[in-house]
Amino acid sequence: MSQSPSPVRSCRAGLILRLAIQDLWHDRQVSLCIAAALVAVIAPLLLLFGLKHGVVNQLQRELLDDPRNLEIRMLTSGSYDESWLDEVRAHPGVGFAIGQTRSLNTQADLLRDRQHFLEGVELIPTAAGDPLLAGQARHPESTGVVLSEPAARRLGVSVGDRLTLAASRRLEGQQERGQLQVEVIGLLAAARFARPAAFVDLSLLIELERFRDGHASSLLGVEHGAQRGDYPVRFARARIFAREGDAVAGVVEALEAQRIETASRLAEIDNVRAISRVLGLIFGVIAATALVGCLASMAGAFMANVDRKRREYAVLRLLGFQRPAIAAFIALQVGLLTLLAFGVGLGLFALGSAIFNRALATSHMAAGVVSHITPAHALIALALTLGVALLVAVIGVLRAFNIQPAESLREA
Repeated sequence: MSQSPSPVRSCRAGLILRLAIQDLWHDRQVSLCIAAALVAVIAPLLLLFGLKHGVVNQLQRELLDDPRNLEIRMLTSGSYDESWLDEVRAHPGVGFAIGQTRSLNTQADLLRDRQHFLEGVELIPTAAGDPLLAGQARHPESTGVVLSEPAARRLGVSVGDRLTLAASRRLEGQQERGQLQVEVIGLLAAARFARPAAFVDLSLLIELERFRDGHASSLLGVEHGAQRGDYPVRFARARIFAREGDAVAGVVEALEAQRIETASRLAEIDNVRAISRVLGLIFGVIAATALVGCLASMAGAFMANVDRKRREYAVLRLLGFQRPAIAAFIALQVGLLTLLAFGVGLGLFALGSAIFNRALATSHMAAGVVSHITPAHALIALALTLGVALLVAVIGVLRAFNIQPAESLREA
């Protein structure tokens, strides 16, 4: 003969949920106080983390957006061949590398007309993949050049205009001047390169070096000079860019291991890392302290609430609600209040972030710095909040387990 199910077994999750919601609504003033205490912790922590994340992200974006921070400049000259360049390019941290001729051969005159000319303009070798020219529609090939904005402004030229590139040499007591017509195929913003300069194909620099070394150059219109023959191509240094900010240190170490002195913005990159670590430590200490205080506050509030409702819990036990049902009842209440508080805290964070972002957007001190969190950050914050709520629920459940059904009869 089968036994009829007990009241506890027939109690469904829906009934416990309804009782939990009705009890919270009945004591809504107390419930709102508990939720407000949780909001007072969640909202400031989200704002603090949002500012920390926004500041560090802004600094990192500035580093990554400026390819000059990825450049490793060689301070000493040497004699390097193409195989050495291939070894440099093969380094996992190198994103771009190209050889440079001797310093004397990296300068030339640019002329538009008698009123517009620049003497001794810096010529910089480049090729596809050059971080400084990222975003350019075309890269210099043959006689095409990309001018920096300061050079273009002083010459009064724009894309599509043609210029005369001129270089001089003294050979056998005679002054000779080679000239070449070049086309402006692009302009580089001053924010990326502030000096007057022209980015040219490496072959053009090599041709200028041969010309100054006394060779004839049909490209420059000078037939007088040594016969071409085999001209060994050697580079005095190289333009080297790391693949990413974290790779700069490795590239610098590899070059210094070859006794090559370098200059880079590794210090600025390390400063951003240090700022991130310090802000992370500050936020961690504040968050840990706030979470411990929140846990103590909520635990105390729920323990007091359980003591205040001892008779009600005893009646539930007398009606057949066993310990699992009581535990579910308390856990649901804690979870509902936590979700409510987190939702309100997230809304206050959004409001505070909007105020911060608007104020900082018009500030000359911190233009562009924003308060921002990602959906992943919000989910992690929710998980941590629910973790604290779980601990509070466990404390409340252990308190409620000590209540016996007979207490309802004694107090009747």
